[in-house]
Amino acid sequence: MRHRKKNKVLDRRKGPREALMRGLVNNLVLYEHIETTRAKAKVLRPKVERLVTRSRENTIAAKRYVAARVYTDGARRKLFEVLAPRYQNRNGGYTRILTLSRRVGDGAEMVRIEFV
Repeated sequence: MRHRKKNKVLDRRKGPREALMRGLVNNLVLYEHIETTRAKAKVLRPKVERLVTRSRENTIAAKRYVAARVYTDGARRKLFEVLAPRYQNRNGGYTRILTLSRRVGDGAEMVRIEFV
């Protein structure tokens, strides 16, 4: 039974699921918008918003926190140098999810997640 279990499984085991999320976070930070399924975007949104909030602090602890969760140096640098100053005066809600058409192959709901 899945009582009181909050994380979404996305039909993957823990390792591949975490790698998928790290890749999606990395690409969203680098390109500032990606197209993915609705389920993945809904899991991705709180992770990215937490990273942007932590990067606004610009402390060593925040840099270590981000480094443990983001793949590339370019994405880390962009979080601290571009995105953190942009959202310095905003209290959350850094991303939006826009609905697109369904995917042709399997009919999955496709969305575009982007920074506001």
